[in-house]
Amino acid sequence: MSDLAEFHQTFIADIQGDADALGLYTQEAFFEVIGEILTEAGEIDQSDYAYFDGTGKNGVLLEVTGSGGDPLNADGILSLILCDFEFSPEVRITDAAFLRARFKRLVEYLRHARKEEFREELEETSLGAGLADLISTRWNSIDKVKLIFVTNSDNRAKVDAMPAGAIDGKPVTYNVWDLKRLQAYVEQGKARADLTIDFAEHFGGGIPVLKASGSDAALESYIAVIPGEQLAQIYDKWGARLLESNVRSFLQARGNVNRGIRKTIVEEPHMFLAYNNGLAATAEAVKLEQTEVGLIITRADNLQIVNGGQTTASIHAARKMAGEGIRDIFVQMKLNVVPPILSDTVVPRISEFANSQNKVNAADFFANHPFHVKIEELSRKILAPPGAEGYRETKWFYERARGQYADQRGKLSVSERKKWDAEFPRKQFFTKTDLAKFENSWAGKPEDVSKGAQKNFAAFAKTIEKTWGRNGDRINEAWFRHLISKAIIFRKVEKLVSAQEWYEGGYRANIVTYAIAKVAHDAREQDKVIDLGRVWRSQDMPAALESALLVAGAEAQQLITNPPEGVRNMSEWAKKQACWEQFRKRELSYPDEFFQILVDPEEEKIEEREITDDENLTKGVEAQTRVFELGAPFWSEAKVWGRANKLLSPSEFGVLDVCSKMPSRLPTEKQTVFALELLRKLEEHGFSKIDETSAS
Repeated sequence: MSDLAEFHQTFIADIQGDADALGLYTQEAFFEVIGEILTEAGEIDQSDYAYFDGTGKNGVLLEVTGSGGDPLNADGILSLILCDFEFSPEVRITDAAFLRARFKRLVEYLRHARKEEFREELEETSLGAGLADLISTRWNSIDKVKLIFVTNSDNRAKVDAMPAGAIDGKPVTYNVWDLKRLQAYVEQGKARADLTIDFAEHFGGGIPVLKASGSDAALESYIAVIPGEQLAQIYDKWGARLLESNVRSFLQARGNVNRGIRKTIVEEPHMFLAYNNGLAATAEAVKLEQTEVGLIITRADNLQIVNGGQTTASIHAARKMAGEGIRDIFVQMKLNVVPPILSDTVVPRISEFANSQNKVNAADFFANHPFHVKIEELSRKILAPPGAEGYRETKWFYERARGQYADQRGKLSVSERKKWDAEFPRKQFFTKTDLAKFENSWAGKPEDVSKGAQKNFAAFAKTIEKTWGRNGDRINEAWFRHLISKAIIFRKVEKLVSAQEWYEGGYRANIVTYAIAKVAHDAREQDKVIDLGRVWRSQDMPAALESALLVAGAEAQQLITNPPEGVRNMSEWAKKQACWEQFRKRELSYPDEFFQILVDPEEEKIEEREITDDENLTKGVEAQTRVFELGAPFWSEAKVWGRANKLLSPSEFGVLDVCSKMPSRLPTEKQTVFALELLRKLEEHGFSKIDETSAS
């Protein structure tokens, strides 16, 4: 079986499993999955389900599955998404004719949505009507239309950001995500397989560069000056996909247009190069050409801007205001060529160190932040109770970087995979954006959660440093248990809402986060908290909590589907602070049993201290065992190396000295923990562990 065929089977099974578990149509379950992929890949800022399938005048077929949200929040880009999901034993093969027919349905929906007579015929509360109203209302402010087709077939046509004429003077592009492209992204995080910037052919000419690296340098480096007009054209075609994912989140947290940059663009374009720090970028490969005027880059594969995203987005946004002045704008660019094999480790580091123009908190570089590394570590070692329906302890797998789960599982044999699946069940897999969704719902920020995975993730970033604390001690086993309890509650509420008679469809994601936020808020108003320890121990939530959440869920649906006068798009209403404020103040009638499962905050803290004490005891035993396993000769070598490189204080040297004299002197439990911390410090500065085996 080919890799694609195997991915096809697994992907279909996962979609069907999600649909069954959540009570969704398979098309909606498929949309939820690809919505997260498209937002994380930078194709769209958010995803809103808005399915419509019908006929227009003369029997023409109209179809749309969802959108990329309000164009006002997406640089004036209207993104419409059409999904094609079918069950088939073999991988379906589709061609260009198939694409044309499907894109025609999407175009016809767009054309009809702008007509008042069509909108008046739609059911006012339907998802298709809400999207049609959004299109009509925003049409004059839309600068570009992006049509995205996602299919679980293998499509033989290559369509990525392909120009397709214009509608009412607005340029249109076609984008296709087929099964092969989905596989590349899910398993490798590869969103940019087709992102080749051909400066010479498509963007006015090559860019003059100076080589800035020697022949023995680890990476090729170049210094260039790129015209602002050319940079704006490139961003116009590829948008946020040009921005390395961490920078994309950084921009979403702060807004895309910097006022100072915009002022220079409009008032002093000729001074832009002098005032601006420029860009830092990476590419997997470049094509160079020697000309009469010097070396130029004619093409770059998978170009990523790792610093200067705000500069790029601001030039693009202000190009109309700049007028002829755009020709006077030039931007300095430092370009590093990073081979694909190094991109996962090197690019995030370049991104982190390059961001000095605007002070970027370390929390903005999510995947590498110690917060996420710590949660990953906890998820690999903490065993969850079997619960009432289980028969063995399991683990919850935290995917810090996309593709980790599939990559680790894919390396195993068939028999090893069975053990892996028993230890890390697929339903107990969660990502960074899932974590942000659980935490922000609980923290009373459902309007952020409703904005979509990436925007909510960016909002969550602002709380990372506070949560992490000075040294990360707060992120311990007790915190992790509470996180998993919140995950259990969130996913259970998703299933419950879908099964209710009062659920009208379409806004489940909003209802779930609002219901959880409301119940958690109302518990705090009673000076109580929900007993998350009980949820952890049973790996399920009590019936009384289910009942309370369904009360809040029904009320949330009523609130979301009945927006204030003049607001017809319900998805956008759910993203407003005013929506949450209105819901937060409502008084709900919970069943009496609900108040019996609440506990005092102090009681929760006592349990947390007990868990932490047990965790510290385990750490101490593990540290002692590890220090003794490494042996005295190893610690003697570490001590000598650390002193020679001037990395040890007198007290640190003393601890390693004790370890080097085992067994005549034995380190205390605290000293063994400290010794392992010192070992990590030495390793970061180049001390090698290659001698561990011989030492032990």
